[in-house]
Amino acid sequence: MKKSVLTRYRVMAYVTGVLLILLTLGMIGKYLLEVDGAEGFTYVVSLAHGWLYVLYLVFAFDLGLKAKLPVPRLLWVLLAGTIPTAAFFVERRLSRQVEPLVVDEGTAPARA
Repeated sequence: MKKSVLTRYRVMAYVTGVLLILLTLGMIGKYLLEVDGAEGFTYVVSLAHGWLYVLYLVFAFDLGLKAKLPVPRLLWVLLAGTIPTAAFFVERRLSRQVEPLVVDEGTAPARA
């Protein structure tokens, strides 16, 4: 498996996780604290998170297939982008598990 597969998953996991935390804080500000401007903030962040979560799903699914993850584990990785802070923990654990499978592009055997 190429290192780029793991790298793009890791980037999207962090982006998705940060946006989900921002969205959670925005919702708290909007509904519990009734902060002015929180409605616009949550609208923008929810749009960004929604579209980027789809990209996260694609990259996580690609990584799961190439790493041959069992289906329950793959489902947990896919759902981690919907639970605040879960993406960070799942990403760290999955990266440690998948790191031995990564092949450096410069030393990869040539295919005929």
